[in-house]
Amino acid sequence: MIEKRITHRHTMPLSGKNQEHDDRLWLAVVALGLVAVTAWSYWFTIFDLYKEWQRNDDYSAGQLVPLVAIFLVWRERKRLAECVLKPFWPALGLLLLAVAARAYGLLFMFESGERYSLVLTIAALILLVAGRQVFRTVFWILLILFLMVPFPGKVHNMISGPLQAMATTGTMYILEAFMRVSNQGNVITLNGEIPMAVEEACSGLRMLTAFIIVAAFMAYMVKRPRWQKVFLLFSSVPVAVMCNILRLCVTAVLFLLASEEFAKKFFHDFAGIVMMPAAVLLMFAELWLMDKITAPEPEPQHITPKKPAKSAVSFTRRSQPGEKHA
Repeated sequence: MIEKRITHRHTMPLSGKNQEHDDRLWLAVVALGLVAVTAWSYWFTIFDLYKEWQRNDDYSAGQLVPLVAIFLVWRERKRLAECVLKPFWPALGLLLLAVAARAYGLLFMFESGERYSLVLTIAALILLVAGRQVFRTVFWILLILFLMVPFPGKVHNMISGPLQAMATTGTMYILEAFMRVSNQGNVITLNGEIPMAVEEACSGLRMLTAFIIVAAFMAYMVKRPRWQKVFLLFSSVPVAVMCNILRLCVTAVLFLLASEEFAKKFFHDFAGIVMMPAAVLLMFAELWLMDKITAPEPEPQHITPKKPAKSAVSFTRRSQPGEKHA
């Protein structure tokens, strides 16, 4: 009887583990099937997005975002393994929103609507199949996926023009300290004779999109308070503008000392590679500075209760009649 009970005790956890393993296997099969269906359904959108990355330098950094997302998911593999897998059926509402966004993009020839609907579909399927715990774990990674989508045309024009004007004005202010410069629109004249045009490709939009992706990756990786992560992410915008102005200033000096061809090659090739490590160093400097100006949070002190002191009173036993004392 005892042996039967012991055997029964040991078989219960094993059956529970087998059931959990079967559930995970079933969800994995369903997830792979949904990935295949989604890839087939969005094939033309994915291919068009890839072509946009290749032909438009301003958004070429977007092709790194899926690789970054895969790495971050792999980094969270231990937390994901501890999550309870439970389908969340209200996620069908988010899936319907993704379908509506795609339909809007198809009907009104709005490419960005189709591209954003791809990210919404991925998020909805994760929430639907894996459940809320997994979705909460990868929520910020899903937000990073939106960075792979180029800005819509109107947003691109709203950003590119001011960035171009800001780059021209900032370069003028710095160069005035070293040489005689003047400008007409976005064309800077160096020493009154050499024109240097700050074209739309020199606006720094490419640098801005790349720096935002790098800042989002760094903000996710560092262990800092949330406000510092948000500050790091938004600071990527002025860092990108500063680095682009610095690149234009060096290019202007090369216009004077070397040739126009060499200066343009430096601006588009070498300087673009050098500015990325410089921006990363600036962001690390921001983290170091925030670490110095903010006081660390005091650690909670655990007060151990004092033990009551032992009583020093001694009790003597009365001797019984007829009892001999030693």
